[in-house]
Amino acid sequence: MSDERVRVEITDGVADVRLARPEKRNALDPAMFEGLVHTGEQLKADPAVRVVVLSGEGPDFCAGLDFGSFRAMANGERLSASAQLPPTDGPARATGQRAAWVWAELEVPVIAAIQGNALGGGLQIALGADLRIVAPDARLSVMEVKWGLIPDMTGTQVLPELVGRDVAKELTLTARVVSGTEAAALGLCTRADPEPREVALALAREIAGRSPHAVRAAKRLIDVAGRVDLATGFAAEQTEIGALIGSPNQVEAVTAGFEKRAPIFAD
Repeated sequence: MSDERVRVEITDGVADVRLARPEKRNALDPAMFEGLVHTGEQLKADPAVRVVVLSGEGPDFCAGLDFGSFRAMANGERLSASAQLPPTDGPARATGQRAAWVWAELEVPVIAAIQGNALGGGLQIALGADLRIVAPDARLSVMEVKWGLIPDMTGTQVLPELVGRDVAKELTLTARVVSGTEAAALGLCTRADPEPREVALALAREIAGRSPHAVRAAKRLIDVAGRVDLATGFAAEQTEIGALIGSPNQVEAVTAGFEKRAPIFAD
């Protein structure tokens, strides 16, 4: 599976997704927006995918909007609006929002591996992942206010959940750049490591070795935590566990454990 701007390789249930515009620091243009959304939608429909690793080719994850988009804004244009996207009934409707939120919509875990620059829209795309492994010397910034803008790719809604309202406001209102080390300390990223992509792929392979039905159920439950009342959340737990107990993959997990062998799960 490949695209002009996004490349994908799927091996043993792990989809290795790479933003592929390294000569432009993987900056966002209409083609990149299209590539991200179309790739995410295609992965949603592939039952063989158990985990996704999202990274950028070259030295950067994504440096944000490209200069052409900024020049167009001076004339009141939004080049992202020209992207050709499939229809959606999800909460994200604008092009930039969909490029970030499509990763949150996947039923399987998404791990972002961040090195170099993850600025503005690039950071917001990473926020759509479930986990973020970041290089200690990476540069991350909610940079929009520097250009007289606001983060409009889901960032205003997602960022406070990760770092709290006060830190989200500080990062957004100052546009200051934080290192990967500080990002991990703030909760903006899961953890820092000098080899983020290798660590992300290893973690993905570990998760892909678990029951895909249990993994998806766990993601669903954690995603609604704090967004629904406790009674609804507790009821959802019981619904999910009721569907898992005695299911073929759950039986296989127990059987393989007692037989001290690797389980063989059905997607």
